[in-house]
Amino acid sequence: MFSGIIERLAAVKAVQPLDGSLRLTIGSGYDDLALGESVAVNGVCLTVAALGDGGQADFFVSPESLARTNLGQQAAGRAVNLERAVRLDTRLSGHLVQGHVDGVGRLVAVEEDGEARRLTFALPAALAAYCVEKGSIALNGISLTLNGIGPVADGEFPVAVTIIPHTWTHTNLGRLAVGDRVNVEVDVIAKYVESLCLPYLKR
Repeated sequence: MFSGIIERLAAVKAVQPLDGSLRLTIGSGYDDLALGESVAVNGVCLTVAALGDGGQADFFVSPESLARTNLGQQAAGRAVNLERAVRLDTRLSGHLVQGHVDGVGRLVAVEEDGEARRLTFALPAALAAYCVEKGSIALNGISLTLNGIGPVADGEFPVAVTIIPHTWTHTNLGRLAVGDRVNVEVDVIAKYVESLCLPYLKR
């Protein structure tokens, strides 16, 4: 479980295709990672598969994760967001994030808003029911508040988020170009509510 508060912006050191899967080597900067530990990489919960010097870590990316996330588009030198799993004795500064990506969106616009920036993303239409204004969403693993939601059209819908200067410089949002893809995880509470209500809605 994660909170969507990015701890580090880390460089991808190597990407090795493995017959439908991928080995991702990242210079994490952590000096105390353990084998088998869970780390969110761009919001995807991955397991530390090997450790090297200076905090370098290898992660195995399965075909399922490659099909559902943007990890297959990573290349050496690109920056990824990292967050280690939350501890039960720490504050939950973001929201409950599982690291289970629900879909992939794309950046469509960046506008300056004083010292902040307003980013607009196009998300898959299937996620619209789980998004509410002022609700939570995780984009590339970052816990964000939805400030605007548009109607579904042509299989997608727009959402807007406001990015403060700290988030802009301490995550990879500031390195995105229009058209770049981001991992999307909607609020898990909304999915549980839907699951609980479905039996009654079908009566």
